[in-house]
Amino acid sequence: MRRFLRSSALLASMAIALTAVGAAPASAITGGEPDGEDHPNVGLILFYDSDGGRFRCSATLIAPTVLLTAAHCTDGTAGSTLVTFDSVVAEAPPTPFPVAADPSVGYTDEEIEAAGYLSGTAYTHPDYSNFTDLANWNDVGVIILDEPVTTIEPATVAPVGYLDQFKSPKLNSTIFEVVGYGTEVRKPATGPQKPEPMSFPLIRRYTTSPGQKLTPQILQLQGNPNDTRGGGGTCFGDSGGPVFLNGNLVAVTSYTYTSNCRYLGGYQRVDIDVVQGWLMDPTAVE
Repeated sequence: MRRFLRSSALLASMAIALTAVGAAPASAITGGEPDGEDHPNVGLILFYDSDGGRFRCSATLIAPTVLLTAAHCTDGTAGSTLVTFDSVVAEAPPTPFPVAADPSVGYTDEEIEAAGYLSGTAYTHPDYSNFTDLANWNDVGVIILDEPVTTIEPATVAPVGYLDQFKSPKLNSTIFEVVGYGTEVRKPATGPQKPEPMSFPLIRRYTTSPGQKLTPQILQLQGNPNDTRGGGGTCFGDSGGPVFLNGNLVAVTSYTYTSNCRYLGGYQRVDIDVVQGWLMDPTAVE
């Protein structure tokens, strides 16, 4: 069962935000370390949908006014999207984020600006299949910022076909780096000592994951933190966050298979024609 990894920002505990086709969006790093300032171009995005639900995802600055994320982190957004590149958002509840005056219409630019954050508009790939077509997954979206970011160097998106050189068996010995603001999976302080996603601290994290499978659309990685080849994987809240290889952004976090994110993780490739052709003009209306 796939679980998509965007995370509800209204709840103190982790929540599965989407349940279409029995899957759930990804949210948080299952292992790894606090990122600090190692990946300053990776940000957190916060947005409402038309039902008044508030969600968070991760995203990467790829141009002064463009953040790359997952389609399920942009599709159905109401109003503007809040963006922050703060590495540490909140060590404990509550979060510092503002609440929209009317959640059903989402954030206004004025509300976001008054709270001291960046604002932008969400766009979704026109061929996003909403997880119904593996051959045309296209789980990619962008946030176009209202003002350019001039103090952070954008990430480099891998050229078309970059991952094709890492097909199996080479893929299984290739180690990727994943980054995001998702929930950390760890043992609770009290009670049953079964690892579970924890919403706080809300910080940017990174870890490493070995390759498992590559298709024309999807990269899968091993997300088990007990795998000696890597440090863990992604979980709820990491959706849209980057996968890096040799300094290139090769994919964005899309889904996981388990509720505790300790198995395979799925990532939308961005080194493919259908993505990069759209990125040349993501605001165009067909």
